[in-house]
Amino acid sequence: MANTIRELQVKDFVDAGLSVAEAIEFDGVLREIVSLCVSSTDIWRQIVTRRVLKPSQPHSFHQLVYYSLYHSSSNASDDADPPLYWFPSLKQARLTNLGRLMETYGPKLLGDSYKDPITSFRLFHKFSVEHPQEYWSIVLKELSVSFIEAPRCILDTSDPSKPGGTWLPGAVLNIADCCLQPSTRPYKPDDSLAIVWRDEGFDDTEVNHITLKQLRQQVTLVANAIEATFSKGDAIAIDMQMTASAVIIYLAIVLAGCVVVSIADSFAPKEIATRLHISKAKGIFTQDFISRGGRKFPLYSRVVEAGASKVIVLPVIGDDVGVQLREQDISWKAFLSFGRKHPRSPHYSPVYQSIDSVTNILFSSGTTGEPKAIPWTHLSPIRSAADGWACIDIQAGDVYCWPTNLGWVMGPTLLYSCFLTGTTLALYHGSPLGRGFGKFVQDAGVTHLGTVPSIVKAWKNTRCMEGLDWTKIKTFCSTGETSNVDDDLWLSSKSYYKPIIETCGGSELASGYVMGSLLQPQAFATFSTPSMTAGFVILDGNGDPYPEDVPCVGEVALFPHIMGATDRLLNADHDEVYFKGMPIYKGKVLRRHGDIVKRTVGGYFLVQGRADDTMNLGGIKTSSVEIERVCDRADECIMETAAISVAPASGGPEQLIIFVVLKKGYSSDVETLKKKFSKAIQSNLNPLFKVSAVKIVAEFPRTASNKLLRRILRDQMKRELSLHSRL
Repeated sequence: MANTIRELQVKDFVDAGLSVAEAIEFDGVLREIVSLCVSSTDIWRQIVTRRVLKPSQPHSFHQLVYYSLYHSSSNASDDADPPLYWFPSLKQARLTNLGRLMETYGPKLLGDSYKDPITSFRLFHKFSVEHPQEYWSIVLKELSVSFIEAPRCILDTSDPSKPGGTWLPGAVLNIADCCLQPSTRPYKPDDSLAIVWRDEGFDDTEVNHITLKQLRQQVTLVANAIEATFSKGDAIAIDMQMTASAVIIYLAIVLAGCVVVSIADSFAPKEIATRLHISKAKGIFTQDFISRGGRKFPLYSRVVEAGASKVIVLPVIGDDVGVQLREQDISWKAFLSFGRKHPRSPHYSPVYQSIDSVTNILFSSGTTGEPKAIPWTHLSPIRSAADGWACIDIQAGDVYCWPTNLGWVMGPTLLYSCFLTGTTLALYHGSPLGRGFGKFVQDAGVTHLGTVPSIVKAWKNTRCMEGLDWTKIKTFCSTGETSNVDDDLWLSSKSYYKPIIETCGGSELASGYVMGSLLQPQAFATFSTPSMTAGFVILDGNGDPYPEDVPCVGEVALFPHIMGATDRLLNADHDEVYFKGMPIYKGKVLRRHGDIVKRTVGGYFLVQGRADDTMNLGGIKTSSVEIERVCDRADECIMETAAISVAPASGGPEQLIIFVVLKKGYSSDVETLKKKFSKAIQSNLNPLFKVSAVKIVAEFPRTASNKLLRRILRDQMKRELSLHSRL
């Protein structure tokens, strides 16, 4: 195979899956582009702009072109910028939400320094960090947020006990009511589509939909039933798939002045019980079964085993539940009858509260013990929606889909991002792993598709999305774990190389702290900017911040003034978890987050895992993620890898161990893989790194949110090494 794009021939394109006629046509266009361009970046930009790489063409062909073009990037210096694949045009930039805002306010706020949304983006971001009051006073007007009592100011920093400050003090509202009311800015009339959805197994039927007015009526009915069954302020759990009914229940709980307790539908009874206990939940909404992949899995029985006191049970199919209920539990049909009999039905008066009142209890993954109970207030959704508006560019009339669950932070984030911007929420009631989900994306006209990297990997490897039309998608999004370049190449190609906006944050931040931007060129599996008004530094080994804009790797520390971030935890000391022992930077104590971040020469960022996933190999610090990026591409038989380091039981330097899951139908042996991994790591990372052992396993241990548990693999190897040492 040719090594560079200039050496490729028609035969190479045919070998990669094109017909002879297609290969000849592409070769002619490519030679013309190459003759006009100097750099690899310019060549790729022309290829993408002219749309000569098509979604219907084999992935092997896309790989051939991309990797031949950027073949030298793997040999670049360690802190070099990753190759770029997407470039904003000035015309596109001015049509984005943030670009439009910058064109309107940039000259006033930045003076003569303002040029245009692309040139001045970093300058405007810096302004938003240094002057959050000005930024938020503008952005709040762009969202469907209305106050019963207006805030006294944007940010009050007078209380020294609150390093994050007090945001929108004095404000009174109900954020669910904001979601349900029509508005002119953003344009959200009563007849606009609020939710579109489809049930798994009905893939050839019309997409279901409800308007904003219909949504408000259904939420009102459920809120009246909640008032008849519970008391104001009660914590009420939701443990079910993220269906249209689940979204209605979520909004109704908040509208009624109660608190949602978020529990993922994948949890075992013990995990459900832990969250019910911590939150003191007075009841729980669930389903009789979960329907996924054409199969039914019990859910109500798990909730009962968890010791839930009162359960409202929805049927997964039809109108009647398919299980025998306990005496104290209520069917969905009976529960709704309480709402219809309410004296105020069909009307409801929202419970208005102080902006810092708790509306939702979310939980950390709980990988190191009891999960942290993270309270969201009426403020948290504003942050979530604002970042969706600014960074992902969701607008009124768009259709936003992200397979997730209300038990994870992306569930509420997706819900609020849609309803506070006038965007239509798209839900698939079933597994996102199969073709049925992809056909729903096509039929619903999804314009913004969110993912987690493991789902994209499954789509690519099973080829289940071939032949579908995803070209209405304007933007992809990704979060939850580290993305893979080749998987992202496959995903972006499905809509003529639209951008994938990476985002990394946490439940306690109500959003991301580092993201991609439609006002900057993008690279696969890479972040291009801190989120708006958010700033951070990268700490060296002594805990001191590296100078700004210097390429480096270290633990990230966040500036403390983050709208929507927590100022309390329900079962842990907030100050100890996030602020104790952190350095002072420019007069403010930094906020702990725990990610290891790499900054490149050009200011791009790669998140290299958690601080506890770093390793010391021969005195050189590196991260699991960095090694996994290289090993994942060492051989075509590899599905995914996990890198850990373990010190021998007798002491000595840490040893590098690579765990590997093979693709279905492929085989290999540990010695062959060990040689290939060693060669790949030494060629691409450091010639001093040595692979001590390779372990082939069927699957990796993961949290319920699909995060890789390297800690368990590390503990497993420690036991093996200890046993070997004793023998």
